[in-house]
Amino acid sequence: MAAHRRSRQRQVGGTTARAAVTVVLAGTATAAGFDGAAHAAPRPAPAGADVDRLYREAEVATEKYNGAKEEADSARERLRDLQDETARAQARLNKAREALGAVAAAQYRAGGLDPALRLMLSDDPDAYLDGAALAERAGSRHHAELGRVRAQLREIEKLRGAARVEVKTLTTRRAELGRHKRTITEKLSAARQALSRMSPEERAGITGGTGRAARSAGVTARETALSQAPNARAAQAVEYAHQKLGSPYVWGATGPDTFDCSGLVLAAYRSAGVSLPRTTYAQIDAGRRVSRSELLPGDLVFFYSGISHVGLYIGNGQMIHAPNPSAPVRVAPVDQMPFAGATRVV
Repeated sequence: MAAHRRSRQRQVGGTTARAAVTVVLAGTATAAGFDGAAHAAPRPAPAGADVDRLYREAEVATEKYNGAKEEADSARERLRDLQDETARAQARLNKAREALGAVAAAQYRAGGLDPALRLMLSDDPDAYLDGAALAERAGSRHHAELGRVRAQLREIEKLRGAARVEVKTLTTRRAELGRHKRTITEKLSAARQALSRMSPEERAGITGGTGRAARSAGVTARETALSQAPNARAAQAVEYAHQKLGSPYVWGATGPDTFDCSGLVLAAYRSAGVSLPRTTYAQIDAGRRVSRSELLPGDLVFFYSGISHVGLYIGNGQMIHAPNPSAPVRVAPVDQMPFAGATRVV
């Protein structure tokens, strides 16, 4: 019996020991699993990634601001034209009313007696008959003046209705401008704060060189770009962009000293006598689409899925663009950003 109990105790003790070892091993494996998961977690994004994202979001809002401003300016111009036309129509109406009043007064003064009785009493029947014919013609003029007044009243009401539509459009666009401006300000402020927390080396990777460095980088490619441009207008646009290397980025600006991305290409082609739309998403449709393999100096190159950035191609895989508020107008590789399409303006 005693031996049996000792044997059973050893068995239980062995089982307990094995269970304890199993728990310890399982715990070790679990801890190792969590530790491995922790090591497998994605690495933090590079310091500049957040700044780049904020600049892209600000640029999207900038292009929306530019579009709303263009529409607001157009609505303001149409409203001014309508107001001028309404004023002219009102002057015509006032003149017609004066003429109508004169005819009515003359008829009132001449309309006191029956025409047959006036003929009998007249000392000069021939003069009376002449006067009656004149009165009849005056009556015809009266009806004509009435018709003109009615038409002018309708015209004025139509003009005022169109003006009310433009006022509503202008009010809506001004509200959009305010929203987009707030978004731009918030994103750029956040980008500045993120830049301030970065080391000088990290900031240099985003801001690039000085204006002098930007100009130097473009000089070597200038002659080649001008010689390869498909026509004189494209060459002039490229020349203008080279002259603006080192210019500051300012959102909403179209030159002559500061630019945003779409403002730079707009100004470049404006110098060549070509009028482009204001925004990137309209500029991409301002010419003939070309593939990446067909690119020539002067082509517009667009980036990101929302067509929120544009540069001016200068050949050899390079472009001139206005990057963001922390970097001047400069030369950069087309491969620097996700390519979305290209357009040949002329």
